[in-house]
Amino acid sequence: MTPQHIEDSKQPTGAHLNDPHVPHHDQPNAHGHGNNHRHDNADHNHSHSHSHSHTDNQRIVTIAFAIIASYMIVEVIGGYITGSLALLSDAGHMFSDAVSLAMTLFAFIIGKKSATSHKTFGYRRFEILIALINGLTLLIISAGIIYEAVLRFQQPPQIATTGMLVISTIGLIVNLVVAKLMHGGDTDNLNMKSAYLHVLSDLLGSVAAIIAAIVIMLFGWVWADAAVSILVALLIVRSGYAVVKNAAHILMEGAPNHIDQSVIIDTLSAHPNVLSVHDLHVWTITSGLHSLSCHIIVPSSLTLQQTDALLSDLQHELQHLGIGHSTIQFESDLHAHSAQFNCDITSAPPVHAHAH
Repeated sequence: MTPQHIEDSKQPTGAHLNDPHVPHHDQPNAHGHGNNHRHDNADHNHSHSHSHSHTDNQRIVTIAFAIIASYMIVEVIGGYITGSLALLSDAGHMFSDAVSLAMTLFAFIIGKKSATSHKTFGYRRFEILIALINGLTLLIISAGIIYEAVLRFQQPPQIATTGMLVISTIGLIVNLVVAKLMHGGDTDNLNMKSAYLHVLSDLLGSVAAIIAAIVIMLFGWVWADAAVSILVALLIVRSGYAVVKNAAHILMEGAPNHIDQSVIIDTLSAHPNVLSVHDLHVWTITSGLHSLSCHIIVPSSLTLQQTDALLSDLQHELQHLGIGHSTIQFESDLHAHSAQFNCDITSAPPVHAHAH
């Protein structure tokens, strides 16, 4: 789903707890916690962009799946008849492409489900799980191709090169059409990118099969079939590793690679009413949707209205940095607070001693 509202938490200073000019329902409780809910136009546009992008991605993946699944049967039969490993490995990888595209499509559909009390961010991160599976599949396929290629180096089979060349050429055309189609989608989306890499590596497989067929026809080097298969497998490993690494980084709540935390701290600290920033956390919910939470020390003299204006200013700056969902807690400079930029998170809340 695409969040329609951004929830922003703030903790006004203790000076406003008993302010008679502040309506009772706007005053925080005795511990000084307050909440402010805002639906900004910028966030609405951001949500609309996500929804539109996902719709386009879903349509593109549906068309790509239909094309790949249709030709997959032809290539499997052709690879079996010709006896070419390069063609069979390309056919096997095209099958994985079909599965990958089906899972990607399923992820986009599931990702549209609304948030619940148990899934407060919705199901968008399901896309990252599918991307991780797609990346691991690429690595497994590569290992299988390399293993079979090593066996064929030892016992090169007879290969029908003409049939291999014809079928792999047709496969190349199909892969070019699908790759161009998917390149028109949002390849910044990790789920979409993982499916695109499946198709792209399959395209390389078709190129390898063509090269192998030509080399065997010209020079009789039967081992070229296995050699180009290993080359393609290594290229697939490189792409698969990148997808797995990025997906794991997101699932581990890692900070977005393109967002510099030092820039965030400088941006927030630049405001005259911000004394310091600590307990800062930045993470990615799913591709293109980033969140932030932090504590900000402000002068105790700020009024509630000034604090609210400060919150609006800071959120505006964070949106320019690509952070669409932020939770900011304000703390007075009169109270003790942590000086750590990033705090340690323990498995259990700290125990506070109470005097009697």
